[in-house]
Amino acid sequence: MFSRLNAGRVLGICVRLANTCPSLKPKQALLASSRMNSTGSYTFETLAVSKPQEHVVQVELNRPEKRNAMNKTFWREMVECFRQIGDDSDCRAVVLTGAGKIFTAGLDLMDMGSDLMTSGKDPSRQAHKMRKLIQTLQESFLVIEKCPQPVIAAVHSGCVGGGIDMVCSCDIRLCSADAWFQVKEIDIGLAADLGTLQRFPKIIGNDSLARELCFTGRRFTAEEALKFGFVSRICSDRDSVVKDALELASQIAKKSPVAMSGIKHNLNFSRDHSVQEGMEYMITWNMAMLQTEDILKAVQAGMSKEDPVFSKL
Repeated sequence: MFSRLNAGRVLGICVRLANTCPSLKPKQALLASSRMNSTGSYTFETLAVSKPQEHVVQVELNRPEKRNAMNKTFWREMVECFRQIGDDSDCRAVVLTGAGKIFTAGLDLMDMGSDLMTSGKDPSRQAHKMRKLIQTLQESFLVIEKCPQPVIAAVHSGCVGGGIDMVCSCDIRLCSADAWFQVKEIDIGLAADLGTLQRFPKIIGNDSLARELCFTGRRFTAEEALKFGFVSRICSDRDSVVKDALELASQIAKKSPVAMSGIKHNLNFSRDHSVQEGMEYMITWNMAMLQTEDILKAVQAGMSKEDPVFSKL
């Protein structure tokens, strides 16, 4: 919370930006606007999408009878779902969960096996076909990273193979005490190709351990995941991890959506670039984003000791 003196100084800066900001609406109108339901509808076969809290969308893997294995429909629906979320101005945070006894068993080999098998075609043409397939599957998790809203994974029980690829694309990972993780691809003769080999070592910051887990395919526990930084919190069970994830999403959703989108975008950029490149990019980004009305709203709310109410993005 701002002190009155510091808030007054910051307000002086904000006033100079006020000419670039739209006129502030009455508080009642802002509250009404922020609570309007999104007109978009989310209807999928493999995903159950809901809005359990204001400005929060929950995406649940919804094939519990198949241990949430990832079939052909899933890959397409993930792209459609997260692109729709990205365009949903009412959504400010996302929670990713799994229905049933397990978070996900990874790739549905019964459904996808034929696509992974080679045929009698010309090897070059077969390779071209395989390249297109892998690119399509990669996009199903890239959309999580591209989504402007922060995405929180709430993992319970097993998170296997493609599940690791998926949660590595999320911004924050929480898990239940019974959670376990496995880079399973090595056990079926594959090198993980949907992001684990690129993201996992950077997330845990231990190249030797990342190689051990990817080379052996051994399970690692919730305690191990917390120890080397793959998850940021362990909760007692599935209900608790979902509850905590939703509470965290609600906290995030109260912040400026302009600032939140900028933070996520620049963290992702800086991960893959040098410090100097990241700082130069940040300058370019904030040349526009510092003109937001959200700064003035945040300062005024700090002075009045009230929660700020931000417009939709």
